[in-house]
Amino acid sequence: MNVKVYHLENCSTCKKAAAWLTKHGISATFLSIKKEVPSILELQRAYQRYKNWRRLFNTSGKEYRAHNLSVKLQQLSEQEILHLLRGNGMLIRRPFLVTDSDVAVGFIESEWKELLLHAQ
Repeated sequence: MNVKVYHLENCSTCKKAAAWLTKHGISATFLSIKKEVPSILELQRAYQRYKNWRRLFNTSGKEYRAHNLSVKLQQLSEQEILHLLRGNGMLIRRPFLVTDSDVAVGFIESEWKELLLHAQ
């Protein structure tokens, strides 16, 4: 199984996720979310999983607040949201896990366990 993790080096949640992967013997390709942003398809897959655009955003981040997205998000179309996320990886909740068949946003151990350990 191919596993990609979009992350930020100094993110404590990303570090916990990396440690969890190591503990479970799962190798992954780590990509800096600042430099390599998830594709439109990966973002759409995440929306299909959660059915909530807000879930994909790093709502505690400076970029989210700077764009006043807590208010504006409800008024944006799907295309506008995808363009916003694709244009600025710092808006995306991390870590952003991508496998051959699914995605997960944020590190929720039970979700990662379901996707990575039960899928093998």
